[in-house]
Parts: sequence; structure tokens; C-alpha cells
Amino acid sequence: MVSRKGIRHFLTVFVLAALALSGCAGNESLNVLAPSGTSAEKSLDLIKLSLFIMMGVFAVVISIYIYVLIRYRKRKGKDVMPKQVHGNTIVEIIWTSIPIILITILAIPTVKYTFDMANTRASEDSITIKVTGYQYWWEFEYPDLGIKTSQELHIPVGKQVNFILEGKDVIHSFWIPALGGKMDVIPGRTNTMPLDAKKPGVYQGKCAELCGAGHALMDFKVVAQEEEDFNKWVAQMQKPSPVQTASQKQGEELYRQNCLGCHAGTNPNVQGPDLTKFGTRTTIAGILENNEKNLKMWMMHTTDVKPGSLMPKIDYLQPQEMEALVDYLMSRK
Repeated sequence: MVSRKGIRHFLTVFVLAALALSGCAGNESLNVLAPSGTSAEKSLDLIKLSLFIMMGVFAVVISIYIYVLIRYRKRKGKDVMPKQVHGNTIVEIIWTSIPIILITILAIPTVKYTFDMANTRASEDSITIKVTGYQYWWEFEYPDLGIKTSQELHIPVGKQVNFILEGKDVIHSFWIPALGGKMDVIPGRTNTMPLDAKKPGVYQGKCAELCGAGHALMDFKVVAQEEEDFNKWVAQMQKPSPVQTASQKQGEELYRQNCLGCHAGTNPNVQGPDLTKFGTRTTIAGILENNEKNLKMWMMHTTDVKPGSLMPKIDYLQPQEMEALVDYLMSRK
């Protein structure tokens, strides 16, 4: 019969396990076990290899443990100290050699993959993207295409993407779980990282280095597109966005007065992202769906939405002025 104490222990373990597993969302774009890029596939190979090695070691150790428990258990009527064994050179050589062999098995592909995943090469089948990390947003610049954007990264499927990673304030870490591993983004230092996407889709990007109050919300989207769709996006980004209505013209003037000092794409001391093609993005600040309601909320409550954000609140405009500014920004396509 199961005691009440045993039931309580079982329920406690069950609840704790449920709480721990509740953080495991079914989002494949954040799942390193569902790779969509060459680098991610190699990382998964190493995860599997290390797991098999650990399972083998566990099986051997637990087998020896169970054998010893049974073989040398205390028997009724036999209270004799077993023969003590020590100084066995052969046994010591075996249990020293086995870990060395296992580490070598794991080290060989690890070293090979490390060099493979650091190999950036410029060719017709590759593109270069400069990534700059800020608190708490990402800037993406395509130097060969004359494009600069933020929070939403577009890449062509099947082509190697050579990332040039730089930081402007503190240390960040650039990570797209479904496409590859992490790389630190360090102020004053340039790191490089090649990645590719093998199938179209929208993948989640994260900052994997604690960088301040807004670290957990320093997200970005990676849109992997077939080459034809990617070229259409490039053409759209290179084409100027006309100002058509009176509301948009008023919004443009308000933008120049209130936003241009921090959001000018040509400003080398930029404090905020380039908003030239803001209307093409699917998110605001990397975390909110891009629509008029969320844009108003973001501008009026920036630090409430993303703690530590350097963008000041724009809560002093008249309702009609806010409508015009939102209309202008949403028309930037």
C-alpha cells in the first residue's frame, strides 16, 4: 500500500517537472534539435555524439554499481570484510585510458567542425552582412547592396551568408538556434561567422549574452527566402518610398522634428535603428507585431515595453499628430 508521504513526494516531483517542462515551447525556429542550416546540422551531430558517449559511460557505471550492490551485499550470517584490492596497475591504466579515448573521439569532429564553421569565403554563391549589436536591438547592413535595416534579417536560401559582427556598447551574442551556433559581439573587435539556410522560413534570433535590463527582449527575425523572393525584397528596399497624402506629409515633418536625430540612417553616431523602410517589417522593437496600435503603444511606453531602452517616450504629441506620425512610418515601404 502506498503511503500518504509517498504520494506527496510523487506529486511534488510531478509538479516541479511540469513547471520545468512548461518552458519548452514548440517553436522550431528556436529548436537546436530541428536544424535548418549546415552549421546547425553539424552542431546537432556533435550533440548526438556526446549524448551517445555519455549514455555508454552511464550504462557501464550503473551496471558496475548494480553488480557490486548485489555481489557484495550483506548476507545473513556472513559479516566478513571482503578482500581489499588496491594498487592494481592494470585497472588504473584502464580507467585512465578510457576517458582519454572518449575525449579524443569527441575532440576530432569538434575541432574539424569548429574550423569548418569559421570558414567565411566570398564568392558568387555568398553574401556579406554586417551585424551591429546595440542595447537592445540589431542593425543589419548589406554593403554590396546598399541596404541597411534592423530587427529583421533577410537572407537567400542555399547561399552562404558571411556575417561581420561588431558591437557598439556592451558584449552581446548573435544566435540563430535553427541555423547555427553563437558568436560574441564585442565592442572594438570584429568577429566573423558563416551561416546558411537550407529551406525557406522565418527563424527566431536571440542575444545569448546577458547585456542589461532589455536582454531577454533583444530578439530579431531571420526571413530565409528563395532567391527570386529575396531579389524582390532587395529591389523594394532600394526603391524610395513616396510621401503621398497630407497626413503622411505632416508625419514626415513630425518625424524630422522628433525622430531624425536618433534614427537617421546616414548618422555615424546613430542611437536608434534606421527607419527608412519601417513599414516592410513584421515587428516593432523586435517583439511586437507591426501595426498601428502597437506602434502608438511603443512610442508612448518604450521603457515599459522594453526595459532599459534608450528611446525616449513620445507621449507629448496631440492625438492627430500621433496619427500622422504613425501614418508616415507605416507608409515607409
